Amino acid sequence: MKALPTLLSSICLSSLSLTLTGQPISNAPTSHLILDDAAVKNLRIELVDVEERPFETTVFAIGRIQEIPAHRSVVSSRIAGRITKINAFEGDEVTDGQVLATVESRLLGDPPPSIELTASQSGLVISSHIRLGQPVEPELELLDISDRSKMWAVAKIPEQEAAQVKVGTSAHIRIPALGSEEIDAKLLRFGVDADRQAGTVEGIFELDNSEGRMLPGMRAEFAVVLSNRSDVLSVPRESIQGDPTNRVVFVEDFELPNAFVRSPVVLGEQNDDYVEVLNGLFPGDRVVTRGSYSLGFVIKGSGMSLKEALDAAHGHEHNEDGSEITPEQKAAEKAKAKQAEEATETEPSKVLQIYAAVVTLLFAIAAQLLWRKLKPIED
Repeated sequence: MKALPTLLSSICLSSLSLTLTGQPISNAPTSHLILDDAAVKNLRIELVDVEERPFETTVFAIGRIQEIPAHRSVVSSRIAGRITKINAFEGDEVTDGQVLATVESRLLGDPPPSIELTASQSGLVISSHIRLGQPVEPELELLDISDRSKMWAVAKIPEQEAAQVKVGTSAHIRIPALGSEEIDAKLLRFGVDADRQAGTVEGIFELDNSEGRMLPGMRAEFAVVLSNRSDVLSVPRESIQGDPTNRVVFVEDFELPNAFVRSPVVLGEQNDDYVEVLNGLFPGDRVVTRGSYSLGFVIKGSGMSLKEALDAAHGHEHNEDGSEITPEQKAAEKAKAKQAEEATETEPSKVLQIYAAVVTLLFAIAAQLLWRKLKPIED
């Protein structure tokens, strides 16, 4: 019995709410994201102009820095004896002909005859196998010297791409340990064997290392250039967001400050830096690069609405979608406001009438049930 009045009251209140509000609030999403200055600074938004530029088709490969085998030498003794003097140690830079150690022979004499061991090339002492007083034999390697003024960058090129790569092909090489600097080099030659397990072929590039910053074993990333095209509309890779079926970029609005439009795009080829744009952008557009990923998670409606932003920028009212209000719309809004004002004057009496009718109905139902419950007692 208690459930019935509760249900009827809920229905009445819902009807009353709809009557007073007129229509439900729209939550239709907008393509505009409007931020305040603090949000732009927190997201560290950076922009770049969309333009036509030379476009390289590249294949990505990874690899390592290696010593050039021909640039490595060893120091050994022509005679048996013992080490009596050492002038160079691991990590020292030496020059061609520099005396590195002295060996005292086993021949009799006072003092016994000695020979000097000299460097056969300039370079870095990368390993030493001698100590003072250590006996040596002619077959032993005493010191290793490496000339690292030039190094090899060896790329593991996928076999399916290797057929398009020729000796002399250019590549852009990054060594993460040395920062974001890009080094351009040409393919010197291919390796002598293919890696069957990894499905790759070695491509060898020679790099200048006069500053000595490159070390063997450092990771290297290669963008091997397969072809070049001119005047290709493209944007940086970091500006592209969305899933593979729905790629989008965030374009700066031409009029509104701190406003960005989520614009779908159709993409073509891509390389290690840029992505070709076939449709969706025009030269002169400005797209978000740094911060574009974060913009995809900005909650719509958390900032200023498009209508509010346009009203503030232009000094007059706009529609919710940002379009200008036409004279017809203004007239309709005035008529609607007048009608609402007139309805407001009569609305309370209608509400009271409805409320009185509902209360009367509930009272009649309650009286009927009570009469039915008491009737058997009177009989």
